[in-house]
Amino acid sequence: MPSIPTRIKTMNQSVPHLTTALKGPLLHLEQLFLDRQNEIEGWLRQRWMETPAPFYASVDLRNAGFKLAPVDTNLFPAGFNNLNPEFAPLCIQAIQQGIERYCPTAAGVVLIPENHTRNQYYLQNLAALASLIRRAGFKVEIASIDPTLTETRLLELDNGDTIEISPLQRSGDRVHVGEFTPCSVILNNDLSGGRPAILDGITQAVIPPLSLGWSHRLKSEHFEIYQQVAEEFAAALDFDPWLVAPLSRNCGQVDFMNRAGEECLAQNVALLLEEIEEKYREYRIDREPFVVVKSDAGTYGMGVMSVRDPEEVRNMNRKQRTKMASAKEGRAVTGAIVQEGVYTVESWGESQATAEPVIYMIDHFVVGGFYRVNERRSEQENLNAPGMMFHPLAFAAPCNAPDPERDPDAEPNRFYAYGVVARLALLAAAREIAMAKGQ
Repeated sequence: MPSIPTRIKTMNQSVPHLTTALKGPLLHLEQLFLDRQNEIEGWLRQRWMETPAPFYASVDLRNAGFKLAPVDTNLFPAGFNNLNPEFAPLCIQAIQQGIERYCPTAAGVVLIPENHTRNQYYLQNLAALASLIRRAGFKVEIASIDPTLTETRLLELDNGDTIEISPLQRSGDRVHVGEFTPCSVILNNDLSGGRPAILDGITQAVIPPLSLGWSHRLKSEHFEIYQQVAEEFAAALDFDPWLVAPLSRNCGQVDFMNRAGEECLAQNVALLLEEIEEKYREYRIDREPFVVVKSDAGTYGMGVMSVRDPEEVRNMNRKQRTKMASAKEGRAVTGAIVQEGVYTVESWGESQATAEPVIYMIDHFVVGGFYRVNERRSEQENLNAPGMMFHPLAFAAPCNAPDPERDPDAEPNRFYAYGVVARLALLAAAREIAMAKGQ
């Protein structure tokens, strides 16, 4: 019989709501991480020596009380405006190390934004990220690959900031903005629309690589690599990797509108529900298993549905099929991953709105994060949907620096587990990048 996490014994105990941080007894897993902190940090250092971390990433986590697992890893994070400003110095130091690794003599970079530049929240993210890069000591120009942008545009933001976006130009095998030629190109565009010809084959470093855009990358491949990372990490600390890894299945091509691949999808839902139920019995968890069916490529919370019975897949109406078939920039969904649904026991404020932590990393450093909060969604649903809000994590210290002498519920200790699991997902992304370079 496996050791039973504390939460499982007190499943019907009310979960304390959040004010600026989650409170309450630490999970068995979190206590293990605190007790083995030195081993964990040493293990991670060795992994970064073997496979350098991506320049930046964000990881969506779900804390079910009995497990803590990533459900999405974004290599083009777009929420820097939601980070706690107190952690700017940590971001700046991490940016310096991250850029210098790609270009030791770097003096300037070009930042490539998404093409939908009218979104105020995204623009505020862009302004925040550009400001951090400038404060790290680099010249930065924001340059769009949108072919409809033909001249520099000054945009005023709702928060009082302004940003200048120029068209990216190319001469030979290098890109530039006017007379400014950068050392590196940092993508904050997830390339859902495809691999841009203007960046193909340039001699400057493109961060992350073009092959990691959503026109090429698959979530199923990421979580397959993540499962391997989780198993290695769990073996080193002697615990069940399921406690930090969502189970998943993939049946390849799916056409929701024409119902192609529907039976394969339903069968995979059934099989995964059985696997989850078996783990729940093993750990005596009295909850209903569910899975999340989502697009194998893409972001913005599009093409996502929670499922408790395979018949829900077979009986989708036209509206549901249309929603599942829609992806960013009008792309059709042609593949789906079936992932273990992870409950969230976290909530925010007096209304106890459903919440989940999103952890941000630059290089291999945890630099902050925020809670994604959605009053319209339940503990089983995707929170990246209309109605979501963001609340900065009120870290008392960096996630990767707990204080074992303090109360175990103190903020740096509470968030240490978040930082550990997020960095496991970051390591999986690092291995993705290494594999892409080798192809």
